[in-house]
Amino acid sequence: MTGGSHRVTPPRRRDARRNWDLLVGAAREVFAEQGLEAPLDVIARRAGVGNATLYRNFPTRAALVDAAFHDLLTGTMAAGEQARTAPDAWAALNEYLRAVFVTLAADRGTNDLMTTRLEGVEALRAVHAHNRETMDVLLGRGRDQGTVRADVTTEDVLFALAALGRAIPALSTATTPDAWRRPLALFLDGLRAAPAAPPLPGAALTADQLDRSLHELGRKP
Repeated sequence: MTGGSHRVTPPRRRDARRNWDLLVGAAREVFAEQGLEAPLDVIARRAGVGNATLYRNFPTRAALVDAAFHDLLTGTMAAGEQARTAPDAWAALNEYLRAVFVTLAADRGTNDLMTTRLEGVEALRAVHAHNRETMDVLLGRGRDQGTVRADVTTEDVLFALAALGRAIPALSTATTPDAWRRPLALFLDGLRAAPAAPPLPGAALTADQLDRSLHELGRKP
């Protein structure tokens, strides 16, 4: 990710801190319902403050997103740490991705954050880097243990997971909240090493191509 710092320090005065907390709580609710492109005036109204108060506390959308989700993604990183130390890489990969998809299915805002590249949201820098490292570790160990196909790359997996993750809200609306479990199981089965599996066609994405693709995935239609 690129872009300047948008991290805003919470105010110290009691009344100002109250407005900050109200705005962050409202943002979490509205982003969960409508995604990260939700109108900011809806958030201000739900918090019971004016638009001027919102912009005084959060001059950019990125600053508000960062504040709203800063402490909510640590569970994914904790699941990654646990997966890295598990003895069976294939089982750990399955458990880790299920934990990630539970997070993606929890609300639309978290889904937007985890499946695209958004400029200036500092809370995501460490999460995306940690997720990449976790996938590197699990895929590498899986190849060593003979359970993950040899020609799959981290970029292959991250792009496919982002594309599948973006479909979760529509899938859940049309069916049931846990309908993602079936396509995720199919995807995982495609990663499994098999003697008769044909080689993957074409060239794998580079890290730069993956980043550009995820930027495009997050663009408005």
